[in-house]
Amino acid sequence: MSRTEFLPPYRYTLPEGCFPLGRDSLALGEFVTVRPRQKVCDLGCGGGLLLLLLSRRAEGLALHGVELDPVAAQAARDNLTANGLEGQILTGDLRLLPYPAGSFPLVVSNPPYFAAGSGRSGGPTRMEDGCTLAELCTSAGRLVQNGGRFALVHRPERLTDLLCALRAARLEPKRLCFLQHDAAHPPSAVLVEAVKNGRPGVEVLPVRLTGG
Repeated sequence: MSRTEFLPPYRYTLPEGCFPLGRDSLALGEFVTVRPRQKVCDLGCGGGLLLLLLSRRAEGLALHGVELDPVAAQAARDNLTANGLEGQILTGDLRLLPYPAGSFPLVVSNPPYFAAGSGRSGGPTRMEDGCTLAELCTSAGRLVQNGGRFALVHRPERLTDLLCALRAARLEPKRLCFLQHDAAHPPSAVLVEAVKNGRPGVEVLPVRLTGG
């Protein structure tokens, strides 16, 4: 059974079994630096949620996404069509994309959080069984044009791994924001935006509270 969420002016529909709408993706969609008519690619786009969220903030985006799960990839295509948006969703491995290097001024991702063999589990969509964090950053670094941006959300305990992987891919972290349910709990996620071949220096933004 499919489920529909309302994200005015859009509707987001997902078939059963696809990764659901979550606060991390919503926060990332608001955090990303996006400009009208940019060409954007979502690595591991699922049902196309981030593409819809970015389209709410900037007009005329050229939307692209890649998703390994064919059911989720078709859901992304259907969501774009149902909301009157045009875009290209590829079904396949994000490490093997046909796009030329430097194709995008903006790349985004809400990737799997847990390393294979770590003993953690958030279900198959949250495990790095098919693509490691370093491989994700390498792919993003190839796709992002010089001076372009890569933004993603991840777990705070992976922050050292994340920052090292970004820098190794020539993606210099420039903005960072922790997500926290409330003052009584530690941060549950971290948003990071990096610039291709950017100068060193990161702006740490105030913690964003996600509690109701």
